[in-house]
Amino acid sequence: MRAIALACLLWSLTAVPAADAANERALLLRIDDAIGPAISDHITTELTQAEQQDAALVILEMDTPGGLDTSMRSIIQAILSSSVPVVSYVAPSGSRAASAGTYILYASHVAAMAPGTNLGAATPVQIGGMPGMPSPRPNKGDREKDEPAPATSMERKMVNDAVAYIRSLAELRGRNAGWAEKAVREAASLPAHQALEMKVIDVMADDVTQLLRKIDGRTVKLATGKVTLATAQLSVERVEPGWRTRILAVLTNPNVAYVLMLLGIYGLFFELANPGAILPGVLGGIALLLALFAFQALPINYAGLGLILLGIIFMIAEAFAPSFGALGLGGVVAFVIGSVMLIDTDVPGFQLSIMLIIGFAAASLLLLMASASFAIRAHKRPVVSGRQQMLGNEGIVVADFQETGWIRIHGERWRAQCAVPLRAGQRVRVAELNGLLLRVEPVEEPNR
Repeated sequence: MRAIALACLLWSLTAVPAADAANERALLLRIDDAIGPAISDHITTELTQAEQQDAALVILEMDTPGGLDTSMRSIIQAILSSSVPVVSYVAPSGSRAASAGTYILYASHVAAMAPGTNLGAATPVQIGGMPGMPSPRPNKGDREKDEPAPATSMERKMVNDAVAYIRSLAELRGRNAGWAEKAVREAASLPAHQALEMKVIDVMADDVTQLLRKIDGRTVKLATGKVTLATAQLSVERVEPGWRTRILAVLTNPNVAYVLMLLGIYGLFFELANPGAILPGVLGGIALLLALFAFQALPINYAGLGLILLGIIFMIAEAFAPSFGALGLGGVVAFVIGSVMLIDTDVPGFQLSIMLIIGFAAASLLLLMASASFAIRAHKRPVVSGRQQMLGNEGIVVADFQETGWIRIHGERWRAQCAVPLRAGQRVRVAELNGLLLRVEPVEEPNR
């Protein structure tokens, strides 16, 4: 009993300082690119870890041009349900929180910016990037004459949904809901000092240390209730993305996923064309599975994916059934158009490189031309095996004969038939096969 009591005492003495240390720590997470599946997974995972470790605060330091809607909403849901206060901080100077970054800023318990930063331009990119869409109107009164409403029902739905979403976040946090709607409908932007004046953000701070001092004593509303922040003495721990996040970031890069898909398709094709090679099939299968994993996390246009597959099928068919270039050129055109259509978003950082598309199209065309040239040369090459290879070959008469006799050809004795008498040693050419009987004709020899 004494041993148990001593162990419990030692545990209590070590556990309490550990808990206190956790409560005196702020976790700093960096969003430094377009918001995609990898960043979303990193932020949501670390928010869960912060709750488990009983951290005092989580700071999202942002510099982002925007991102995918699904990834943004995952981060916002994690923030809204978090029992740890979350501060979004646009920093350092020169940074921005555009598009999806603005939504995350509005959702956070505390919104902060460094001097020389900006936020806004929150119009859904599928709408703002569409050809024929009107430019943002200069003011609300000129809407009807300067800018018509979004043309299609789908566009209106997307804008209205985005407006309702950001207004709900603004009302939840007590921030400027009118300007939030303007940021969506008109792609409006604000610098840091104006954002503070218009109550779009709560604090403007030069660095993290000043940020912690300025928000000290502020009351915020968490999912579990209201809490007063005590941040002045917090130590800041920067949390870097783990290996899982880094691998996910590489795989969900559209250019990497595109290359993996093509390598997978060509690897399987070479394996089927050369059964038993094994290596192309193994590597192709792995690459194709990784590409499919990346595509399920990316906004894919399946019509574009279908055109890519159709183009590759046409190019392969050209090698086996030459059509004087019709199948091959049609395949290249379908391949290029499908590649351009493949990624169904205009978000910066999630676009396929046009040079990569051109490079693969050129490589596929060269491969097609090489395969076609090999097929044509093989078709024109004389037959070198089987009975048909006897036609046109020359042999030597073994003994004089009239009409029927024996000749030697390819080291073998064959029974031959000729319409004219032949003498021993005379050269003859095979003109026709009739079962095991060769019909031959004499070869004219130059006069000596």
